[in-house]
Order: sequence, then structure tokens, then C-alpha cells
Amino acid sequence: MDDEPGRATVRDTYDRIAAHFSATREYAWPEVESFLADGEHCAVGLDLGCGNGRHAEPLAGLADRVLAVDVSRGLLEEARDRVAGTDAEGAVRLVQADAASLPIRADAVDVAVYVATLHHLPERDLRVASLDELARVLDPDGRALVSAWSTAHDRFDAEEGFDTTVDWTLPGGERVPRFYHIYSPAEFRADLDASGLAPVEVFVSSGNCYAVVADGEGKGT
Repeated sequence: MDDEPGRATVRDTYDRIAAHFSATREYAWPEVESFLADGEHCAVGLDLGCGNGRHAEPLAGLADRVLAVDVSRGLLEEARDRVAGTDAEGAVRLVQADAASLPIRADAVDVAVYVATLHHLPERDLRVASLDELARVLDPDGRALVSAWSTAHDRFDAEEGFDTTVDWTLPGGERVPRFYHIYSPAEFRADLDASGLAPVEVFVSSGNCYAVVADGEGKGT
């Protein structure tokens, strides 16, 4: 059906709201800043679901080259404008791609952030596939931070994960529905365990599930 959330629908939604959305997303998340503060200088960083590039900038302070990946061309244009003229400009490479099918070679990424994006993928198989892709491109010694919106948030009264839509209101009052899968903490851990990632630390902060993860190649053997 036309109203079922698909990957193209997610892309088109964020293309439509990109400029206004970007204007409300100025600062990096504290959890991302804390994660990156513990890292060492490296060759390649990945901002998966980069949006307007607000996390690509601090990544560029840690990595020589940052791959800023998003399915929305509109958001990539916002990210391009954001880093233009900054110290990050020469390091950031913008890539339009689906999180479940990355045009990046295996073991290429030393450090990655994948925040506020996993919950937009409309099917569990796609969400786990995107985690598998993150595991594939992550160097065996690399680390990544993954987040998703959680039932632990104050606005939700649920114990089990569920699908929903959350409207974005544009100037003028037009409301644009956005698909979300709201994770329970247990479900978030289960999807990590079902993927090729190895959780190092899993926690809840500010109404989001977070995990510091490594490539889990060989886990369970």
C-alpha cells in the first residue's frame, strides 16, 4: 500500500523537511561527544545517517577522513553547507546511500556513529541488516556508537517495542509524518545480538538506547 512506510518514503520525507529539520539540529549529542572524547586519532570515521552533519564535524577532529552517509539528498546538501568553510570541510566526504547497503569496503572504518537513524528503518530485517553492514565496514579494532529511540522515554507508556509515526510540523503548519520503530531496551539488545556486532556497553540515556559496539566477527565461536 502507498501509505506503508518504505525506505523510499523515509528518504522522501527527509528530503521534504531537510532545511527546517537542519535548522533545529545545531549541536552534537553529549553522548556522541563523550564517545569520541575517548577515541584516538585514526584514519577513517563514519557518520551513518549523518543528517545535517552535526556529528561529522566532531568526527573530523578525530579522523583524517569522514564518510558522512545519508539516504536523503536534501540532508546531505544541508551537511555540505554546514561544513563549508570549517576545519572539517576537507575531511568530510558526503555519500548518498542506504544504511542497509553501504558502498564502503570491509574493515575500512576505525570509528563510527550511527545515531537517531536505526529507528527510521521500517522493518526489523532492514534494521538488523544495517547493523550487519556496520559490522562489515568496521575495522576489527574499531568501535561504533549506535542509538535508537526507546520506550524508556517519558513520552511513551509502553514496555514492548512498537511502530509509530511522529509528525514534523513545517513553517506554515503542514504536518509531515515520520516513521519510527520505538525500541524497548531488551529488543535493542536482541537486535544487536542478532547482528554481526559485538556489544561492548549497552545503556539508556536521555530516552534513547545506546550501545558501544565492535565488529563481532567470530562471536559465539
